[in-house]
Formats: sequence, structure tokens, C-alpha cells
Amino acid sequence: MAEAGALSAPLRWALLLGLSAAFAGVLEAFRLPAGLLIGPMVAAIILAVRGQGVTVPSLPFQAAQAFVGLLIANSFNAGTVHTVIDHGPLFLATTVATLSVGVGIGWLIARLGWLPGSVAVWGCMPGGAAAMVLMAQSYGAEWRLVAVMTYSRVACVAGAASVVAALVGAHGGATSPTADWFPPIDPLAFAETLAIAAVGAWLGIRLKLPAAPMIGALILGSALNIAGLVRFDLPGWLLAASYAVVGWRIGLHFTRDIVKAAARVLPRILLSIALLIGISACIGFLLARFGGVDPVTAYLATSPGGMDSVAIIAASTRVDVPYVMALQALRFFACVVAGPALARFAAKRQGQALA
Repeated sequence: MAEAGALSAPLRWALLLGLSAAFAGVLEAFRLPAGLLIGPMVAAIILAVRGQGVTVPSLPFQAAQAFVGLLIANSFNAGTVHTVIDHGPLFLATTVATLSVGVGIGWLIARLGWLPGSVAVWGCMPGGAAAMVLMAQSYGAEWRLVAVMTYSRVACVAGAASVVAALVGAHGGATSPTADWFPPIDPLAFAETLAIAAVGAWLGIRLKLPAAPMIGALILGSALNIAGLVRFDLPGWLLAASYAVVGWRIGLHFTRDIVKAAARVLPRILLSIALLIGISACIGFLLARFGGVDPVTAYLATSPGGMDSVAIIAASTRVDVPYVMALQALRFFACVVAGPALARFAAKRQGQALA
């Protein structure tokens, strides 16, 4: 229900757009990779808690999820698969170790009573932030607290990784997927991209997958991209709009109570993030020691942020980018596959019942 003195819908949309552009612009100026999602999300939270929220229709939200899924799928190609196969045992051990650290920290947070078990595990899951939030929502966790945890981690990981990259000679700013907002569009590739997004989202919904439009488009797009059957054309304006819609949909569901709860536990969340980054860095050190790669490549490959954040930083740094992205991709899929079972286990240990 809107509060007394609620503004008209067009004015609320205008405020949302204006605040989103302002926040995203500031975050982008600081080269935060997830700024185009976090900025609109913060703007939506501000309006929602003041009773001035709007309604984002389901169809644009589903389309936005699908395009984010294709952005991730674009990183998975035949080269990624070959890299994973070539380093199979080492990659598998590193993925298990990093995932175990995230789950272990989540379990510890739940054990200490800081957060509910399912929230703690989803929030510490070292996979893509947007995917983890949407999957947490699908499985009945308090996904708004998960959003606070995951996007706080994205900001901290991006900052730490950027500092490490700068110390070893990054070549200026990173190249974001949205850096070129209005590039020339290949009509055929763009039509294929739209078709795959639509079919993937439809399949995800029909198969009742978690975060259905995104995961459906991700699976279909990855399969076609690995087979070399498609070229994605994802212009900057389309990705920016998709990030904004996902950020709005997340932020508009916040309430004053959720914001107060998040503020109370934020110091503990930041402590858990520092612990996760630190232990992951130790795993990276071991990977460099026994895997025959340079320390920065190993650090970025094991960094527990979003794939997009790591990809943007790696692209501007003298590292083995295919190695970094292959290990990040393997861990992402491990989180997607194992996340629901791990979250249920943590919730059951606390006597909860997931929806």
C-alpha cells in the first residue's frame, strides 16, 4: 500500500530513473563493475522504504534476466571447456575448496545466530551475485538479506581485486561489457541473441528452473556458444537496461524492517566477507604454487566475486584471462548445481523449512 502523500506513478518513475542514473554514474566513475546494477537497486530501495515504489512488470524482468544469462553464457566457449579439461583435477580441487570455504563461513554465521541458515549460505555462495539472489528467492530464503550480503561482497571483492591488479601494472581502467553503449549492431547476430533469450527464458519457465529465465537462457546460450553455433550481440544499452531492471526488481521489494535488519548485521556481514576474501586468497596462493600460474592469475581465478567483476578486472591486467574465466565458470556452475541442496541442509540444521 502506498503511504499518504504518495506521488503520481509518472513522477515516481521519473525519480527512479533519475536516482538510478545518478547512483550508477557515481559507482561507474569509481569503476565498480556492478555499478549499473547496484545503483538502480539502491535508488529502488530508497523509494520503496519511503512508500514511493513502482511496479516492474514481469515480462521486462524476465527479459532482463535472460539477457544477463546470455552475458554470462558469452564467457563459455570451446576454449573455456578445453581449459577446464586440461586442468581438470586442479580446477576441481580448487572449486571444491573455494565452495567449501563459502559454505563453511555461511554455516558458521548461521551457527552463531547472526543470520538464518539459508540466508547465510546463499549470501556466502561464491557465485554470480544476481544468480544467487534470484535463486535464493526461488527457494524461499529471505533473498533481500541475501542481496545485501552478495552485493556488499561484490563491492569489496571488486575493490580488493582492483588494488591487486593496479599493484602489478593494470593498463588503466577496465573494459566493461557496457563501455560501448551504442556500437554497430549486426542484425543477424542481434536477432539470434533475441531469439535465444526468448527461447531460453521460455524453457527455463517451462522446466521450473530456479531463476528460470536467467538459468534457461544461460544453459541454452552456453551450449550453443560452446558448439560455435551462435554469436551474441549484446550492446551496452541493452545490458545497462537489463542490469537496471534486475536492480529495480530487487530493490523495490525492500521494506523499512529489512533495511533496519540489514543495518544491524552489516558489520558481521563485512567481517564474513573479509574472511571469505582472505581464505580465498590463500587458496589462490596454493594454486599459484602448485598450478604453475602467476600469483595474480591465481588470485583472480579464486576471487569470490561475480564473474562479470572478475572478467572486467582481468581484461585490463597482465594475467591469463582464459584460465581465470574457466575456473570462475566452473565454480559458478558448481554454485548453481549445489547451492539449493547446501542451503536446504543449512536451513534444516536450524530447524527451518524452506518453501
